[in-house]
Amino acid sequence: MIRHILRMTMWARRPPSRARVRLVLGVLLLCAVLVAVERLFGWPGALTLEPLGRGPLR
Repeated sequence: MIRHILRMTMWARRPPSRARVRLVLGVLLLCAVLVAVERLFGWPGALTLEPLGRGPLR
């Protein structure tokens, strides 16, 4: 809890640059687009890994 308060005071005294804010918003936007595409079209079967197991027991 104290760590978060100290971080908030640091951000209030020295806010992040515009470039950093744009970077974070860009990453969040990209994640939201990926989630929306996955929800609309589903996950492609070619990218799903099938469990192989350990093989036959000896």
